[in-house]
Amino acid sequence: MRFRPCIDIHNGKVKQIVGGSLKDEGNQAVENYKASEDADYFASLYRRDSLQGGHIILLNAAGSEYYEADLLQAQKALRAYEGGLQIGGGITADNAKRFLDMGASHVIVTSYVFRDGMIDYERLKQLNRVIGKEHLVLDLSCRKRDGEYYIVTNRWQTFTGERITEDILEGLSQYCDEYLVHAVDVEGKAAGIDRTLLSILGDWNKIPVTYAGGVSDYADLEVINQIGKSNIDVTIGSAIDLFGGALSYKKVVDICRKLNEK
Repeated sequence: MRFRPCIDIHNGKVKQIVGGSLKDEGNQAVENYKASEDADYFASLYRRDSLQGGHIILLNAAGSEYYEADLLQAQKALRAYEGGLQIGGGITADNAKRFLDMGASHVIVTSYVFRDGMIDYERLKQLNRVIGKEHLVLDLSCRKRDGEYYIVTNRWQTFTGERITEDILEGLSQYCDEYLVHAVDVEGKAAGIDRTLLSILGDWNKIPVTYAGGVSDYADLEVINQIGKSNIDVTIGSAIDLFGGALSYKKVVDICRKLNEK
């Protein structure tokens, strides 16, 4: 299990938010933490510690008055750690290559590949033609409804008709290099991981999967590794001290390295 660090950008600032609170109207979100440092500070730290495959997420919509400020922060991070970070938020086939040219290793896509709540395979194929499967991460972040995990889009505000199942994981894997999965119902709350979702993801291990959501103590890392059968990487935001949390960033990195060596 590898630790995948994060840089979430909202209203032009590096932040940690409560995931389900994000609203386009008024660019609102319940904040857990707002950093005084710019995004390149965190990117330089991740580069120093050789943490590959972390992600930058632009939380404002592309039409937001803050989107350009988000982009400026992202550019700072990508210059500080060229080739070491992925980026998501408003990615389409039209702009995906731009982000790779800026220094991202991968682009992370959700909303663009869904239309009317269903997967748009033509858009997936278009992304593959433009940037290649090897540069695409599909964000399958989900929320629970009626006992099932449904993929959510538009910064986790809109339910699709697609559930997290082995068939979906298998079918989409031919179009992408990795999956990123936020358990949105527990994201940003540091109140416990979603063991059921982890079990679903851990049983399927064809391509790398990064889980986010609810990590509240060091023991959670061991649990994720066990339930995920050593197949799942982890990202942590609000719970680590970099973003005002109680967990030591250094200790989290050390634990994940030891788990990855097992």
